[in-house]
Amino acid sequence: MFLIQGVVATPNPNALKFVLDKQLLKLETRHYETAESANNDLFAKKIFELEGVTSVFYMDKFVTIEKNPDKDWNDIQRNFAKLLSSLDESTVPEENTSENNLTETELLTKITRIIDTQVRPALAADGGGLEIISLDGLTLSIRYQGACGSCPSAIRGTLVAIENLLKREINPEITVIPG
Repeated sequence: MFLIQGVVATPNPNALKFVLDKQLLKLETRHYETAESANNDLFAKKIFELEGVTSVFYMDKFVTIEKNPDKDWNDIQRNFAKLLSSLDESTVPEENTSENNLTETELLTKITRIIDTQVRPALAADGGGLEIISLDGLTLSIRYQGACGSCPSAIRGTLVAIENLLKREINPEITVIPG
């Protein structure tokens, strides 16, 4: 059984971050933009069964749910709380321990370290996350997760901020693009 410890508004008006009493994942993030993409994740699949849910992102001790703009948060919150109280830890799949499929280079290692320490915590505070898709030369392709996935400020301002941070800290020629 999971309990909601708090509900946090995000910059995205259609996404809420639900802070839970138990840890879901330690090192991994899970993001699903459709119910079909969550077929192998029972936890996310059950959340998608709630009417109005359009995306699910979870990590550590929180779940970010994005809703259809036409749906009301009251029903989704109430039904999500009921769902959580009926689930146990076995509903959350084990973390993926396989190696990341990106080729680890010195540059990618530096980028990942900066993103892990300076970018992901800020995004997580707003109910979102970031996935590194690829590094091709000096072009980094990323995908936003959770509340950040469809947030207008993430698509423009945050992308520029990440690029500026990496240019300042690593290489002035780096570009960051959405994946």
